[in-house]
Amino acid sequence: MKYHKIPDEAIRRLPFYFRGLLTLSEQGRKNISSRDLADLLGFSHWQIRKDLSYFGSFGTPGRGYDIEKLIRQIRRILKLNVVRKAALVGVGNLGLAVLRYPGFRAYGFEIAAAFDNDPAKIGRKIGDITVEDVSRFRALKQRGIDFGIITVPCAAAQQTFDALAGAGVKGILSFSPCQKTGSEKVKVITIDIAMDLVRLPYYTPANRKRPKSGEQY
Repeated sequence: MKYHKIPDEAIRRLPFYFRGLLTLSEQGRKNISSRDLADLLGFSHWQIRKDLSYFGSFGTPGRGYDIEKLIRQIRRILKLNVVRKAALVGVGNLGLAVLRYPGFRAYGFEIAAAFDNDPAKIGRKIGDITVEDVSRFRALKQRGIDFGIITVPCAAAQQTFDALAGAGVKGILSFSPCQKTGSEKVKVITIDIAMDLVRLPYYTPANRKRPKSGEQY
């Protein structure tokens, strides 16, 4: 199913709705209004209704949203109704943390392979995955791996991106914000932890320095 002229910000919010609905389902809830869902997630109720309206009409007047039905609809919209396999490149500290994170499975993702160019890491077994040499990228498509996760240093980011794109992946989640994308066929989402961190001081109260005795502001 293809959706046209839908704001990217609406797509960005759908996973938050999905996660909140999964939590409600685990709690045994059957229905929820847009206002209650907005209060739970920190969005406005009109924004939730508008975002969902791009894809159809899901609510029932007086009853709100059927939680299980809406979960199925969002899963279909985000194309999470089949298992999606990803390959992780860069098994350093960050890569190990991502590789060991158990939360991907709840959303239908499986990290099916891990790669590195360090001989000391190649062959190491992490859970059910054995770290492979990056020269094996060419086999990704045959292994049903459509997505890549980049956790390599900046100096290797562009080369890694090019190799994954050349191997036929359809999307890349990059923790290396310094690569320059060069393929219109590959969707890239970049996570820059440092850039998000430097926003925090703006939202926090300033630590005012107490004046010394006799000192004035």
